[in-house]
Amino acid sequence: MQIYKVGGAVRDRLLGIPVTDIDRVVVGATAEEMLAKGFRPVGADFPVFLDPKTGEEYALARTERKSGRGYGGFVFHASPEVTLEEDLIRRDLTINAIAEDDHGNLIDPYHGQHDIEARMLRHVSIAFAEDPLRVLRVARFAARYAPLGFKIADETLELMRQLSASGELEALTAERSWKEISRALMENQPQVFIQVLRNCDALKVLMPEVDALFGVPQPEAHHPEIDTGAHTLGVLEQSARFKQPLSVRWACLLHDLGKGLTPEHEWPRHIAHEHTGLKLIKAVNERFKAPRDCQELALLVGQYHTHGHRALELKASTLLELLQSFDVYRRPQRFEEFIAACEMDARGRKGLEERSYPQADYLRGAAAAARAVAVQPLLEKGFKGPELGEAIKRERLRALKAYKEATS
Repeated sequence: MQIYKVGGAVRDRLLGIPVTDIDRVVVGATAEEMLAKGFRPVGADFPVFLDPKTGEEYALARTERKSGRGYGGFVFHASPEVTLEEDLIRRDLTINAIAEDDHGNLIDPYHGQHDIEARMLRHVSIAFAEDPLRVLRVARFAARYAPLGFKIADETLELMRQLSASGELEALTAERSWKEISRALMENQPQVFIQVLRNCDALKVLMPEVDALFGVPQPEAHHPEIDTGAHTLGVLEQSARFKQPLSVRWACLLHDLGKGLTPEHEWPRHIAHEHTGLKLIKAVNERFKAPRDCQELALLVGQYHTHGHRALELKASTLLELLQSFDVYRRPQRFEEFIAACEMDARGRKGLEERSYPQADYLRGAAAAARAVAVQPLLEKGFKGPELGEAIKRERLRALKAYKEATS
C-alpha cells in the first residue's frame, strides 16, 4: 500500500497558495484492507474512505470508462493493480494530475509542473471530452487562477467546444451545474468564468438568456461600454472586487436579462426591460435550482434596480412601495443586498468604476425612517386589523416625506 497526496493540495503548494483540502490516493490496496485499518467508507459511486482520526479523504486508485451520458455516465474500476499513472491520467487538467509521496517527491507523468510554470490549463488526455462537467470546472479554474496569469490551452478549449456541441451539457443535473456555477461566481474573477463559457459555446447551451446579451447595445451616455454582455461582465467583476455574497453575484449576473428581448428597432433603448426580464430570471433560477435567497434577490433586483438608480428622484409613495416590496421591516438584510447589487450595476460601467453611489446611503436612510415608525402609539389609539395596517402605512409615508425634505 502506497499513499500519495494528489490534486489541489499539490497544485496549490507549487503555486504558493495556502492549501485548504488534502486529497490522497491509495495505490496497491483493497477496500477490505482500508476497512480493516478503521477507515470509514463514503460515497456510493467509487471507493473513498475517511481517516477515522483526521477525517481526511483517501481514494483507492481507479480507472474509469464511459458508459452513458453526463457526469455520472462512468463505470469505475478500483483494484490493487491500478497504477498511480493510470489513476492520474483520468484527471481533468495536467496541473491537477501531480502526486507527491511522503518524502515530498513529485510524480508528474503528464508535465503538470511545466504547465504551472507556463500558466496553462491543459487537459491530461483525450478522455477529458467524455465528462461534460469539465467544461464548467475548467472555466471555474480559469476564473480562480486568472489573477496569476493562467490561460486555457487552445487544444483544451477546442475539446470544450466539442463537448458544448455534443449535447452532453444538457445531461448535467441542476445540482451538479449549480455547484460549479456557485463556486465559480465566488472566485476572484467570476466574469472570466462567464467569458470562458461563451468562448467555448457553452454559455448559449447553459444560459442562453445571458449569452443573448452580447452584441445588444445600450445608450452610450449611460453605458460607455455600450455592449450589454460586456456590462454584465463588468458588474460581476465589481461584485468580486467588493467581496459580495453569492446572492448578490447571482443577481448581478441576471439583472439585465430583459435587454436580450428588446426588438432591434428599439435599440439602444430598453423600455420596461425590468419587467420583461422577470420570466427569464425565473427560468434560469429554476433551471439550476438556485437557493431561495438567490432566486428571490435576483427577481427583486431585476424588477427594481432602476428604482435604485433613481432613488433620489422617487416620490415618497414610490419609495414606500419599494420598501414594502422588500419587506425591509422583517428582512433588512435582503434590502441591503439589493442596494449592493444596484451599486455593482452602477460601477460595472467602463470608466465609471470609481464613481460614488449616493443612492446607497439615501436608500438606507429611507429604510431607517420607515422602520422608525412606532406601532404602539397606533395600537393605543385603537387601530387594529386592516385599519392598523393603513395607519402604519400613512405614518411611514409621512416619515418618508419628512426624510425627503430633510435630505433635499
